[in-house]
Amino acid sequence: MDAPAFRRHGHELVDWIADYLEQVERYPVLARVTPGEIVNALPPHPPEEPEPFAAILADFERVLVPGLTHWNHPSFFAYFAITGSAPGILADFLSAALNQQAMLWRTSPAATELETVTLDWLRQLLALPDSFEGVIYDTASIATLHALIAAREAAVHDVRAKGLAARGLPPLRIYCSQEAHSSVDKAVIATGLGHESLRRIEVDADFRMRADRLAAAIEEDRRAGVLPVAVVATIGTTSTTSIDPVPQIAAICEAAGIWLHVDAAYGGAAALVPSHAHLLAGAGRADSFVVNPHKWLFTPFDLSAFYCRRMDVLRAALSLTPEYLRTAESGAVKNLMDTGVQLGRRFRALKLWMVLRSFGVRGIREHLARHLALAQQLAAWIDEHPDFQRVAPVPFSVVCFAWRPPGSMMTDIDGDAANEQILARANATGRMFLSHTRVNGRIALRMAIGHISTREEHVRDAWTLLQECAAAVSAERDGRGAAR
Repeated sequence: MDAPAFRRHGHELVDWIADYLEQVERYPVLARVTPGEIVNALPPHPPEEPEPFAAILADFERVLVPGLTHWNHPSFFAYFAITGSAPGILADFLSAALNQQAMLWRTSPAATELETVTLDWLRQLLALPDSFEGVIYDTASIATLHALIAAREAAVHDVRAKGLAARGLPPLRIYCSQEAHSSVDKAVIATGLGHESLRRIEVDADFRMRADRLAAAIEEDRRAGVLPVAVVATIGTTSTTSIDPVPQIAAICEAAGIWLHVDAAYGGAAALVPSHAHLLAGAGRADSFVVNPHKWLFTPFDLSAFYCRRMDVLRAALSLTPEYLRTAESGAVKNLMDTGVQLGRRFRALKLWMVLRSFGVRGIREHLARHLALAQQLAAWIDEHPDFQRVAPVPFSVVCFAWRPPGSMMTDIDGDAANEQILARANATGRMFLSHTRVNGRIALRMAIGHISTREEHVRDAWTLLQECAAAVSAERDGRGAAR
């Protein structure tokens, strides 16, 4: 593709993207294809001869677009709603063109140093201590993995050289709450600690880790000859967005000499809003911390910001410089490859930098505050409805609730099935996309508000639709009961 063709097709793509962002509501939020439909619509072998870009783009629209789930739709309320905002999209476009590989400072001084500056801006906005050094990973799962690698390095002498096997080491232990993300499970498996090393601590009525049970578990394990290594506390758990009591957990970890990792992948962003800054209380006492700008800071996926007050420990665990990567400035600069398993690193900082500058702190705060207010509005509608029940607090912008008519003769199993039917009906309309979870063992609907274009009309439309679907499910169930 020569320069004139690139310019022509580039303009076509930018026009397509602009139209998509402007008119995304014309698409059903959830893809309506069946499994294997896209595979069967594409050739089984690559083309032998070059194909025109126009034909490729046509197939993109014909085959792939119908198979997209539109995360950039304002009625996407599943999982954690995210926004690939226009400034971030343009930054990713530019990053692809520049094709930077920031493993060493030398291989991209700009990417290396911009990452330092941009993450320091974000650190300041979150009021984290300046002793925290930041690095970008793709997701919080990888951040948690690296936190536990560092914790293992700090807890086990010479683990880098000798590993864990056949050394007569005591059993190792990682702690998290019953509500913590499954990435903690994967991290203990990947680090060789073994899944049985993970101990999940009971939660209170608001789904927060019980600090007293954590302290008791650590003491019990030590008496049994187990070595406590790390605690993972969460600010904004995935199911209910609960907030672990980080100040109390931090005090326990400090007294016991245990690594504390704080997972604020979702909830951390809310601290930019002055009314919610207190939610990060105690996080500055952690050894490591993660927040995901691709979740709630309008940055296109993927970008996870990992902070560590003991980055030297992580470097000691993972830094490795073969001869062909040695440079004259080694020692005078920080090479990003030393802070993780990954050698190559994309120019991810560019999109966060452009987003922060394009929105400004005031603009970001206004959007976050609007999402928080919309969640409270939805919670109020649910609380006022006689047949719906809110099943968890709403500290952020996620609301968990269920259809549970009072006086109903439904069993828990029947009630769960009814909520699953309501969810399926609503999602099948294409007007919205909602996901579910289990709260206290029961199915709950879960609405996550976080897209930059989501307004009250979108939340109200989703709420109206859910009520309509609940009425239809109820009528069907009553009809089946009458028929029997």
